[in-house]
Amino acid sequence: MLDVCLLGTSGMLPLPGRWLTSLMTRYNGSSLLIDCGEGTQIAIKEKGWSYNPIDVICFTHYHADHISGLPGLLLTIGNSDRKEPLTLVGPKGLNRVVSALRVIAPELPFEIKTIELTGQQEHLSVKGYEIDAFRVNHAVTCYGYSINIPRIGKFNADKAKELGIPCRVWNKLQHGEEVTMEGVTYTPDMVMGAPRKGIKLTYCTDTRPVQSIVDNAAGSDLFICEGMYGEKDKEAKAREYKHMTFYEAADMAKRAGVEEMWLTHFSPSLVHAEDYMPEVKKIFPNAYLGKDGKSVELLFDENE
Repeated sequence: MLDVCLLGTSGMLPLPGRWLTSLMTRYNGSSLLIDCGEGTQIAIKEKGWSYNPIDVICFTHYHADHISGLPGLLLTIGNSDRKEPLTLVGPKGLNRVVSALRVIAPELPFEIKTIELTGQQEHLSVKGYEIDAFRVNHAVTCYGYSINIPRIGKFNADKAKELGIPCRVWNKLQHGEEVTMEGVTYTPDMVMGAPRKGIKLTYCTDTRPVQSIVDNAAGSDLFICEGMYGEKDKEAKAREYKHMTFYEAADMAKRAGVEEMWLTHFSPSLVHAEDYMPEVKKIFPNAYLGKDGKSVELLFDENE
C-alpha cells in the first residue's frame, strides 16, 4: 500500500486555503516528498503526517515556489530527533542551491546526501522506492518523477516441497535471499513466480506536454499533473511560459492510459477551477481537481 497526499495545489505563490504544490507519500515506514515550497511544512502539519520519516525529497526544479521551504523543513526534521541520512534528488545544480539555502540552516543532526540528475532519464532505488526521473520542458531544467513500488511473485509451496527444499529456508527465499545448506544452494527463482503488478504514481509539473511524460506515465495508477490554466483563451500564455492547460494534461492522461488523473499547480488567477472540469472529462473521464490535502491509498491488485 502506498499512501499519497497532495499537500498543496497552488503555482507561483501560496494563497489562503491553497498551499504551494507539493506531494508526499508513505510506504513501509518511509516518507517521500516531491518539492518543498514556502509553507510546505505547514501543509504536512495540517495533514497530520510526521516529518521524521521523510527519507527522500525530490525537486522538479529550482524556482522558489518549489524549493524555498527547504531550510525550515530541514530544521523541523532536525528538531524531531532524526539521525538517519536524508537524500535530496534534483537537477544539476542541487548542491549549489542547497548550500545557499543552508546558510540559514547550517547545523543539522543528520547527514544530507544529494543526487544530481543530468540525463534525459535516470533510475534511482531509495528506501524501497523505485524512482524514474525524466526530463520535461520548462523555462529551466525540470524533471518529472514516477514512483514505483514493485511486487514480488507468489511463493510456490508445492514446487518447494517437490524440490525438497527445507521449510526453514522458505522465508529467506521469499525475501530474495540465496541460501546454502549442507552443500546445496537454493535460489529464489526456484520457488518464486514472475513479479506481479506493483503500484505506480507519476508526478509532473511546470512543463509543456511532451512525449516523455506520456511514456513515463504509461499505466500509472495515479497521474498528478500540472494544470496551470483552465481558461481556453490562455493557451498562448501556457506556451509562452512553458506551462499546461487542463485540456493538454487530460490529453496526456488519455494517451498514457492512466487509471486516474489529479490536476494541480493552479494559477493564482484561477478561482473557479471546477467550472472547466466538464470539458476536461470529455477528454479523460477519470480526471479530478486536486485539492490541498487530497489523499488516497493505492493498493496492490489482489487479483494478481
